[in-house]
Amino acid sequence: MSAFEFLTVETADTVATVTMRRPPVNAFSLPMYQEMTALFSAIERHAPNARAVVLLGEGRHFCGGNDLNEFRSMTPENAGARMKIVREAFWSIYDSALPVIAAVRGVAVGTGLAIAASCDMIVASRDASFGLPEIAVGAMGGAKHLSRLVPQGLVRQMHYTADPVSASTLGQFGGIATVVDDGEVISAAVELAHRVTRHSPVAIKIAKRSLNSIEFMDLKSGYEFEQGLTGELSGYDDAKEAVEAFFERREPQYTGA
Repeated sequence: MSAFEFLTVETADTVATVTMRRPPVNAFSLPMYQEMTALFSAIERHAPNARAVVLLGEGRHFCGGNDLNEFRSMTPENAGARMKIVREAFWSIYDSALPVIAAVRGVAVGTGLAIAASCDMIVASRDASFGLPEIAVGAMGGAKHLSRLVPQGLVRQMHYTADPVSASTLGQFGGIATVVDDGEVISAAVELAHRVTRHSPVAIKIAKRSLNSIEFMDLKSGYEFEQGLTGELSGYDDAKEAVEAFFERREPQYTGA
């Protein structure tokens, strides 16, 4: 039985699937944000055999945003504490020890967009839509997350207008790894996850740490940081196994050591 009310975790082979479950559109309440933080900040405990995670929404939609009922009681006095809970959920996904792939069907708006953009990669349905409706509901947020996916011009258009944009449009800018038919989203996300998990579990974790660390570094600092991680990785048996398998023209046998 799941330890969470709004999330389920299942692992098959080396891929964990996390499903958001709050019908009808998986809109987030504060307790759901707290569950997300608890899960992803300890993802290796909740999915001990996984090397990558696929995150999806139950039903037709990925995530319809924040539960608007909570905005009714928000004030300048209580907003700070509430927003801290929200951003900690996003950071838990971004900082998770394992790569996370969002499998987006239906809508990913507001919080849904921020969650998808906090993931390492996105696989989306052709008819999925992404949006920042905050300005239309008396809130701010999500533009910085969107800037990880598309250029600033489109960020401003989506933020000012609050109009949704199709996955196909976002995909033109490289913000989405793969755009597929609706019925293929989950299988495509799992297939992409398996392309990651075929590699050494040690190398995957170090790569995740590397990519998060260098994302906002300048070229020279970022590359020097990567070189340092190459030195760290060289102390693991898996690194030597990768090289030996290459020369021996065989599939590597990783142990995670």
